[in-house]
Amino acid sequence: MKEEFLQLLRSTNREGIDNLINFIEKTDFYTAPASTRFHGDYDGGLLEHSMKVYEILCNKVKSSPIEINVSEDSLKIIALLHDICKVNYYKVDFRNVKNEAGVWEKVPYYTVDDTIPYGHGEKSVMMLTEYIKLTSEEKYCIRWHMGFTEPKELYQTIGQAFKKYPLALLMHEADLEATYFFDI
Repeated sequence: MKEEFLQLLRSTNREGIDNLINFIEKTDFYTAPASTRFHGDYDGGLLEHSMKVYEILCNKVKSSPIEINVSEDSLKIIALLHDICKVNYYKVDFRNVKNEAGVWEKVPYYTVDDTIPYGHGEKSVMMLTEYIKLTSEEKYCIRWHMGFTEPKELYQTIGQAFKKYPLALLMHEADLEATYFFDI
């Protein structure tokens, strides 16, 4: 899956993509979970989630009831890198849990160690723009991929973003589907 991910990114020929890939290679992107407990909470969950979101988003764009004019490169950037903010974000810790025999034992679990507290979607946009130039549509799609799971005070803004860039709504839906239909 890692090689397919890298092949997709390299095929964009986006200026700076090699530097971004070099950055990713130095992180835990390929082994990180997608979350601590909501979906993909296992080694490699982030990579698997990103690939599934890409697959779903491509299908959603093809079957959209309205025409979505977007390049293949943009689909790859948006879907594969929407959660780049999660690199080096989760750490393994241990807690005591009773096993089936009623004996306490230490078990590993993921915890958050946010060394760059800059939000979620906006943090991914910030991190990506250090390496590659994003179009406005790509920025909106990545920034608002969490959709209405954002605080309710942002609902009006999210709605405006989805009207301006319908692809952002499809991206949110793809992220939700990967999470809830596939638990990735």
